[in-house]
Amino acid sequence: MTIINLRDFYPYYTADSFIEVPDEVAEAMAAFDRMEAAYRLRTYRHKAYYSLDREDGIEHSALFVSLSPCEIYERKITMQELHAAISSLPDKQAKRIYAHFVLGMSKTDIAKAEGVAKSRISESIQRGLRSMEKYLKNSF
Repeated sequence: MTIINLRDFYPYYTADSFIEVPDEVAEAMAAFDRMEAAYRLRTYRHKAYYSLDREDGIEHSALFVSLSPCEIYERKITMQELHAAISSLPDKQAKRIYAHFVLGMSKTDIAKAEGVAKSRISESIQRGLRSMEKYLKNSF
C-alpha cells in the first residue's frame, strides 16, 4: 500500500489530503501524470496551441481549463436566475432578447421577420434589458 497526496493529482484540492491506495493504483496514477506532462510538453514544443481548428482535439485540450465544482455550481445558479429573469418578461420582449443575444440575429433581421420597424425592436430589447436588470437586482 502506498500513501499519496490527492492535492498532487486533483487541482481543486487546496489542502493536503493523504490517503492509502494499492501500489497498482498509485503506479497507474503516476503513469497517467507522466503521460499528461509529456503531452503538455509536446503541445508546447510543436506549438499546437496555435492550431486553427484542425478538429483533432489539440486546440481544445490545450486551451480548455476544467472548472472547479464551485464554478460549475455558480454557473448553474446564474443560468437559473437568467432564465427566471427572461421568463418574467412579456412574450415578445423575451423572444426578441433571445433571438438577438442567444441566436445572434441582428435587430434588422428580427424586424424583417416580424414585419415591424427596427426602432421598435431596439426599444423593446432595451426595455426588456432594463426590466431584467430590475428583476435581478430585486432577487439579490
